[in-house]
Amino acid sequence: MEKDPTLPVDDEARHLAKRLMRTARSGALATNGAENGMPFASLVAVGTDLDGAPVILTSQLSIHTRLLAADPRCSLLLSAIGKGDPLAHPRLTLLAEAERLEPGSNKAQQVRRRYLLQHPKAALYVDFPDFAFWRLNVTAGSLNGGFGRAYRMAAEDLLTDLSTFTGFAEQEARAVEHMNEDHAEAVALYATKLCGTREGAWRLIGIDPEGLQLALGDELLRLTFPQPLKGPEELRLRLVELAREARSKDT
Repeated sequence: MEKDPTLPVDDEARHLAKRLMRTARSGALATNGAENGMPFASLVAVGTDLDGAPVILTSQLSIHTRLLAADPRCSLLLSAIGKGDPLAHPRLTLLAEAERLEPGSNKAQQVRRRYLLQHPKAALYVDFPDFAFWRLNVTAGSLNGGFGRAYRMAAEDLLTDLSTFTGFAEQEARAVEHMNEDHAEAVALYATKLCGTREGAWRLIGIDPEGLQLALGDELLRLTFPQPLKGPEELRLRLVELAREARSKDT
């Protein structure tokens, strides 16, 4: 009997998988052919829902849209981009069932707001009548974190638990707007001092109970909190604490 090459899932693997999900701008979507059952792969722009589930915006003219409507089972490959051998970088394959979000619904509007922060150029066509958002409801995942680092992951390893965060979508929207408008300096310090990246006009594009998403042009960063928030009431204090920590590294 062959030995299972996968490793037990640990926090390091979970953090890596979630960072890939929260920072990927695109991925390879595999759908099922309705007539012959053959897989069909296409490149799609990817955003995230509050819990980290991927969301995509598609046109009725796209083949993968019609295939998802016929069979919602799909797979999405996300990969970190870097120099050298592409297989030396982490990648994550997600198994999911696609759910079309009714245009104009509260859920679609919530996803739209977050998606446009990550893909602002999509504002040119997001409201065209033939476009709609799909949420990919993750059922499992396969993470390859590098040589000898393969993991089979359950949905609970990949998604953020929002069970105690009722109404967090509205709170997140207000906090993101407030931080970008009134505390842009702190947002930039999150990126440069806490994530160790280059200086620039960094913007906050997402908040969830486990961390922040930051963007500078096409570059996305994930800042994971030292400890997840226990409830929405902790968010303001956590942002203040992070700003204080970042400023302390600037002295």
